[in-house]
Amino acid sequence: MYKNQTVAVVVPAYNEEKQITRVVNSMPDFVDRIIVVDDCSKDKTVEVVTSLIEGCGKRSLPHESGQITENDYNRADIVSMQMNIDEIKYFSPSQIINPDEKNDRLILIKNLVNTGVGGAIARGYKWCKDHDIDCTAVMAGDGQMDPSELESIIKPVVEEGVDYTKGNRLIHKSASLIIPKTRFFGNSILSILTKVASGYWHVSDTQCGYTAISKNALTSIELHKIYKKYGMPNDLLTKLNISFCTLKEIPIKPVYNVGEKSKMKPLKVIPTISWLLLKTFFFRLWAKYLFRDFHPLFLLYNLSFFLFIALIPFLIYIIPDIFIQGRTVSISIMFITLFLFISGFQSLLFAMWMDIQDNERLYKS
Repeated sequence: MYKNQTVAVVVPAYNEEKQITRVVNSMPDFVDRIIVVDDCSKDKTVEVVTSLIEGCGKRSLPHESGQITENDYNRADIVSMQMNIDEIKYFSPSQIINPDEKNDRLILIKNLVNTGVGGAIARGYKWCKDHDIDCTAVMAGDGQMDPSELESIIKPVVEEGVDYTKGNRLIHKSASLIIPKTRFFGNSILSILTKVASGYWHVSDTQCGYTAISKNALTSIELHKIYKKYGMPNDLLTKLNISFCTLKEIPIKPVYNVGEKSKMKPLKVIPTISWLLLKTFFFRLWAKYLFRDFHPLFLLYNLSFFLFIALIPFLIYIIPDIFIQGRTVSISIMFITLFLFISGFQSLLFAMWMDIQDNERLYKS
């Protein structure tokens, strides 16, 4: 436990037989549960983790979710509890290997089909939510995250009541030297896009998986709907923002060349995540600013989109006139084109400004 709060660490693992022992054995003592989620590995990851279960010992949890006695006023609580029980049906099939799941400190969950890193993390989150864990962190199974920094990651959740904390490697003075150039560039681009899509306009290093999340945040989102591939951190940020969850970033150092073997292909991942972010932006816009809590920025954003779409046929009409010698552009058409562009641009800027102002309260420094 840490400051009388239960702490678990979810470790997604895929073909990490060489690294997983180091990750498990380096966990700080305050971690109550280590949840290794094997994502249908083809190597001996499951066998290695199974051999470590006994050595990690036993540790009881002080509290777990209990039954609710129904009365005239708590039907909503009963429905919520049943929804949480039924949620496991929407996850890919998995198996808990532990013979003593209730007391083992190291828990091994084996996905029976490969889901992707996001799906593995979501399954670990589900276990922690079911067992009423106060603070749940995530550390990769490849040993790329320094366990000595775990305390600084979970501290804001435990001590300050922050809903979600994440590491930020980009602000470390060695980032541009340690992080591979393609990853540094790709991460920077995705961070910019994620600011717009998620609503956390001050967030950076969005692809960093060293995170911690509160029990409140876990219960506020639908875990089975978290994006299952490498875009999971970006998708999760949007879902947390829609639920009005607070966020804080913790400076951490970049760690590379510790034996990890990257499974991510930037040229394939960046376009996929960019498309995901476009969809999540519109989902956030409608879910948060129309259905949950109406805000004028919803109208401004959509007005700008309407004006830019209306601008397209005019651009198609006048561009040939501009570049073909001897042809003139109608003054009325040019006026309408300029009006649509300026009005659309102004509406977009005002909407973004209002978006930034509204979400300022969710970012903790």
